Amino acid sequence: MRADKLLADLGYGSRKDVKKLFREKALTADGEVVPSGKTHVYPDEQKLEVFGEPVIYRTHIYLMMNKPDGLLSATEDAVQETVVDILEPEDQLFEPFPIGRLDKDTTGLLLLTNDGKLAHRLTSPKHKVDKEYRVHLARPLSAEGEQRLKEGMTLEDGLETKPAQVSHTDDPLVIFLTIQEGKYHQVKRMIAACGSHVAELERIRMGPLVLDEDLKRGEYRELTEQELARLMKQR
Repeated sequence: MRADKLLADLGYGSRKDVKKLFREKALTADGEVVPSGKTHVYPDEQKLEVFGEPVIYRTHIYLMMNKPDGLLSATEDAVQETVVDILEPEDQLFEPFPIGRLDKDTTGLLLLTNDGKLAHRLTSPKHKVDKEYRVHLARPLSAEGEQRLKEGMTLEDGLETKPAQVSHTDDPLVIFLTIQEGKYHQVKRMIAACGSHVAELERIRMGPLVLDEDLKRGEYRELTEQELARLMKQR
């Protein structure tokens, strides 16, 4: 790729800033100065450095966020703040988007990436990817309501939900619910159809990816190699 495009993609500044870097002989490839932005470099094959600092070029980014309450799971919005807005500028450069969007008031695990193939793999119904939630209830579920969740149900708009997995905690107002769909307000609607109400909702897992408990609300980090490898194997 062209050297000037490489530096621009990596956030080294405007076109004017990048031109200045070449005048200052800032970029080297395998120890040799790259003389012009028009020069082609090979990030996968050459050792690239800017002022002696290694340059790592990549096309995709994979971020795990502990989504806070109050942010839209969107790339941009004219009025409200989005999950992309709180990313560092160097991460925004990759133009990541949220996978398996969470409601504005839902918290927890959110994956942001610019890898369209992975996004399709994780959201396509045919791949049957589990989404696990910690659900805080306004009142305990009845035995009948829990059975409806486990068997699947038809919601008021005709949506037929698949059987869900339900796990209990020591608190009757907190359950773990695992589904494979991801329709609009689905968990809230399912719980409402069972005679209760969602007081608080947090996603803790998507497929093999589990929310890092060390991440505070609003914090994020890149996926580890192991986490990414497990996601890539998701079928």
